[in-house]
Amino acid sequence: MKKITLLFLLSIQMFFAQNYTEYLTGNATDITTNHKAGICLMGGAGEQDDAMKWFLNQADGGDVVVLRASGDDGYNNYFYTSLGVTINSVRTFVIDDALGAVDPYVLEKVANAEAIWFAGGDQYDYVQYFKDNAMEDALNTFINTKQGVIGGTSAGMAILGSAYFTAQYGSLTSPVALSNPYHPRAALGYNDFLEIPFMENVITDSHFADRDREGRISVFMARYSKDNNKRSFGIACNEYTAICVDEDGKASVFGDYPAYPEFAYFLQSNCVADYLPETIEKFQPITWNRGGEAIKVYKVPGTASGTNYFDLTDWETGSGGTWEDWSIEDGVFTAVAGTNPMCGTLSTPEFESFSVELYPNPVSDRLFLKSKTPVKSIKIYSILGKEFSAKMLNNETIDVTPLSSGLYVLKLYSETSEQVYKFIKR
Repeated sequence: MKKITLLFLLSIQMFFAQNYTEYLTGNATDITTNHKAGICLMGGAGEQDDAMKWFLNQADGGDVVVLRASGDDGYNNYFYTSLGVTINSVRTFVIDDALGAVDPYVLEKVANAEAIWFAGGDQYDYVQYFKDNAMEDALNTFINTKQGVIGGTSAGMAILGSAYFTAQYGSLTSPVALSNPYHPRAALGYNDFLEIPFMENVITDSHFADRDREGRISVFMARYSKDNNKRSFGIACNEYTAICVDEDGKASVFGDYPAYPEFAYFLQSNCVADYLPETIEKFQPITWNRGGEAIKVYKVPGTASGTNYFDLTDWETGSGGTWEDWSIEDGVFTAVAGTNPMCGTLSTPEFESFSVELYPNPVSDRLFLKSKTPVKSIKIYSILGKEFSAKMLNNETIDVTPLSSGLYVLKLYSETSEQVYKFIKR
């Protein structure tokens, strides 16, 4: 009888056991602040303090939640005291499994945060624990409705693009990927996890030049373009380098250049008609050459002030960086000096423009326009070309309520003319 009772008690204890560990530093009472949206991408190996200060300042003194699947409270004192930025609290959750991720208490704290940080580790843990459940919903609501700042380092950075390397079957080296772009280890997810403004059709990578991952991300982009029939984009960081993207899409690069080779890389498949890889099949070395210009790359040195930047609203405007052309021929990767693809200039339609006044911008629900020329139709696109349904309530009002937060391109058409505008949906 005692054995039966003991087994029963053990089973009850296991049933109620938490599937996470919590570490709290600071005030346990939630507060609300005038936080700002943003993204912080960290290359791994160590935090870049100036970028971390930027990340915390976006929270405007609010609450920071750190999500991780291994480790302990290493970020708590670092965020709360070491950087000199006042915040209300840092709360780390070490999540053991999917049950821990969807625990109501954990979800409540995620919803109440002003900033969320993903630690390094194994990104497949995050994919297993956070995807296709209530945690995924909570994160996307935080990003797009609450518009808090989000970021991550190493594995935490790897999950922040709309496309992502899952690491389900372990890590992947450039030589293996280049020799077989559909190798089982080249496991990718497409547009089914986090929905982050400015990260559509983007795949991220960390520990970049330090681990010779240029070939690997090139294969990831080739795969994305081939599998989805779309131009692909990539963002990568060397170790100790960080990219901070503000609510307007300006990606500032932080690091300690020229003392160290701390660079960020902004990659895009060339904006030409034939941009797809020439050869991309199982068990064969990849060829993605396209005249030596298959991938256009803006390479940006990181500085303590984050002065150098790249504009993710057009993928062609930047400061402080240099352009490179990357290509692959029969599994051999090449990088040479290159030129700006000027995709926006090349793709401008041959229409006359007409004068339109558009307001408010940023907008929450309705855009109003004034034009002497009648507007016959409209189209709305994401900054990377995805078209969204658009509804004109009348000749002067456009309903943008269904759109998620982010930057959009609005095209207005008259009988003979076209005008293009950018607007921000809050």
